[in-house]
Amino acid sequence: MSDVSQPVAHPPVIDWVNDFDHTDPQWTEDPFPIWEEMRGASPVVHTERFLGCYMPTTYEAVREIANDTEHFSSRRIIVRDVRPEITSRNAAPPITSDPPVHKPAKQLLLPPFTPDAMKKLEPRMRAICNELIDGFIADGKVDAAARYSKYIPVRAIAHMLGIPESDSDLFINWIHMILELGIKDETKLLQAVQEMSAYFGAHIEERKNKPTDDLISYLMNARDKEGNPLEDSHVLGSLRLLLIAGIDTTWSAIGSSLWHLAKTPADRERLIAEPALIPTAVEELLRAYSPVTMAREVVKDTTISGCPVKANNMVLLSFPAANRDPKMFPDADKVVIDRRENRHAAFGLGIHRCVGSNLARMEMQVALEEWLKRIPDFRLDPAGTVTWSQGTVRGPRQLPFLLGKAM
Repeated sequence: MSDVSQPVAHPPVIDWVNDFDHTDPQWTEDPFPIWEEMRGASPVVHTERFLGCYMPTTYEAVREIANDTEHFSSRRIIVRDVRPEITSRNAAPPITSDPPVHKPAKQLLLPPFTPDAMKKLEPRMRAICNELIDGFIADGKVDAAARYSKYIPVRAIAHMLGIPESDSDLFINWIHMILELGIKDETKLLQAVQEMSAYFGAHIEERKNKPTDDLISYLMNARDKEGNPLEDSHVLGSLRLLLIAGIDTTWSAIGSSLWHLAKTPADRERLIAEPALIPTAVEELLRAYSPVTMAREVVKDTTISGCPVKANNMVLLSFPAANRDPKMFPDADKVVIDRRENRHAAFGLGIHRCVGSNLARMEMQVALEEWLKRIPDFRLDPAGTVTWSQGTVRGPRQLPFLLGKAM
């Protein structure tokens, strides 16, 4: 999505190997041939854009960087046109934390996202999916991104945080401002962070007098390794992280999966005939259409896969490009829904591997199961246009479908 008020205009890319730009419309529309070209040239490429930025193009180079916390810092996790000063107001622990602070911050967040916790949440997820389908199934057509995939993770994380599911559009707007508009427009990013902080600040104050059984109270009751309560800024940062990381990523993955099934009837029919294959298919759809690209900041000169990497540059850490590396995955550019060997990096690699992976898998599985049960026949609407999001998280933002034999 573009915004006419964006202050930084980026010239179109002519040379992807030496001047890449992940916000370019060609990349947004179809990044796969671009990654192939870059990978063919070098395991690490560089651009002068974004104040200097590298991108590893192979699985091995991505893994090396993700596991090297000495030369690469997570204090900045989005590649943008500016690099403002790091403060507690824009931190989101543990994703923006480096060792030794990272481990205790991450361990605090693990208990609410265990497989057992997800089993308890699953009935609510199935109800949400069916409520959403009820809203459009009779129309015979739908924008599946706007009416379905977008709201599943938004309402799930709102349910877990104990905040109104009816505030969903507010959360979606903040995420658009931070992850898309904020790449080129600092004021939009700061506005969203301030609004989120004020929103969660009010919920924290409310729970000081009236504790609740939800993730906000869970974080407020948590203790650091010295046994002290977390500072409000830490709680706020973690809440911002959970809202951002818990929504856009999964909505993009669900949308991409439905897009694939709409244009690949053989895969759709197989999953309807063999629903037990859906968990395996989810792993392959995560590999093939991984939504999340993170970033690191180079803090010390080093080499990655034999390529020199200089301090004070950013790194676009593309897990999606790693997942298309033919050295790691046979037929890397084919979607093989019964692929057995699938060590994909969709949830990241190294210490920052996604805390919410169990939640995302469950949401994707439930979203596909409930959709295929009730809408076994659907296809892309030739009268509409599929559009994709720009920047850190890639997924369909408009996904017009015609619904066939609806039940």
